[in-house]
Amino acid sequence: MSTYVLSDIHGEYDMFIDILEKINLKDEDTLYVLGDVVDRGPNPIKTLLKLMEMPNAICIVGNHEVMAVECLSFLKKEVTDRLLDELDIETLDNLVTWQYNGAKSTIDEFRELDAEMQDEVIDFIKDFSLYEEVSVNSQKYLLVHAGLGNFDPKKDIKEYSLHELVWERADYEKKYFEDTIVISGHTPTQYIVNNPNPGYIYKKNNHIAIDCGAHIKNGRIAAVCLETKEEFYSYPNENGMEDEI
Repeated sequence: MSTYVLSDIHGEYDMFIDILEKINLKDEDTLYVLGDVVDRGPNPIKTLLKLMEMPNAICIVGNHEVMAVECLSFLKKEVTDRLLDELDIETLDNLVTWQYNGAKSTIDEFRELDAEMQDEVIDFIKDFSLYEEVSVNSQKYLLVHAGLGNFDPKKDIKEYSLHELVWERADYEKKYFEDTIVISGHTPTQYIVNNPNPGYIYKKNNHIAIDCGAHIKNGRIAAVCLETKEEFYSYPNENGMEDEI
């Protein structure tokens, strides 16, 4: 029985299947997915549907899921003059922000689903965890999408806001905890300052950064096994974006 962690699939379904094959995920194993399953890549909904079929996969919410779940319910509604009249500034701003951050592929695939499956997808996303705390071989891990914004060593993890967990980037120059390793995604390792090996898993100060830029040109999906510390990588994305966080 093994524990694997990966992050930031961003709709790269084929790369996701590739990494599952490389880790040889078994039914008795556990896979943690640290958010940003959706947007940008070609098959975000297809990836969600695959995860919905995997009882051993535990998904943690990312900022892209937060944007998606706020907007998908609205997009299910029939567009009428009354609906447009009731469209408030906050909803409009959420739609614009999500569209700017790569929503098109998620919307396109979502619209191909029937109404019942659309509801199931929305409910599935709503069930994503905010974070997970696990212990493997007596080592404690905190699994979170982004980081711990406004970090305070006296602050309990339950006191952090959604924004602090899914939007605020981790500070890799700061050791948050002496006895707990924080594993996060959100920031592609290609964009970590002074990273000697961009595009691969980055470890420093009890941090493990595992977003290896699946949606970026030549980026990958990365996974780590917590029992063995072994790293796994999908094939590189030859058709990814040139420069996009």
